[in-house]
Amino acid sequence: MSDSRPEKKLSQRVIYRGRVVDLFVDQVRGPDGRKHVREVVGHRPAVAMVPLLPDGRVLLVRQFRYAVGKWLWELPAGLVERKETPRQAAQRELREETGYRARRFHGLGSFFSSPGFNQEKIWLFLAQDLVAAGPTTLDADEFLIPRALAWSTALAWAAQGKITDGKTILGLWQAREWLKKEKTRL
Repeated sequence: MSDSRPEKKLSQRVIYRGRVVDLFVDQVRGPDGRKHVREVVGHRPAVAMVPLLPDGRVLLVRQFRYAVGKWLWELPAGLVERKETPRQAAQRELREETGYRARRFHGLGSFFSSPGFNQEKIWLFLAQDLVAAGPTTLDADEFLIPRALAWSTALAWAAQGKITDGKTILGLWQAREWLKKEKTRL
């Protein structure tokens, strides 16, 4: 498989520009020479972290998500601000959403949330050795409830479908694998 781009952008029409997302309709020429339409959601980069307390519990947040009309269990997460690295954004979001900071931060990789139409890239981090850093400082439109769960409970909830947020499921699995490797290195 070649890394060259099989589709060439011919034009782009901006449908909407927002605070978090932009909507585009692009016309492309495919490898078959024909023109095709691609609808694209431009999305700012994001981060999510798996915060582990010294006693082994994991901090999740319960958050109402208007788009799906449900309360979801999620990892603390947020957008990468301009001039901020993903690691800096993760450290900031951890402090804002949970009131903790991590003495150790490990990158767990990144992924595209839904690349068929969405440009959103999310970086995952494992935050360990948490220490209290003060009260949460949520955005004006953020309503979430942090809760510490046993690590085994969080993994079971993900396996049973009680956790349905993709970044949270992937983050928990990635952290579990990283921790297994770390344990074998000790």
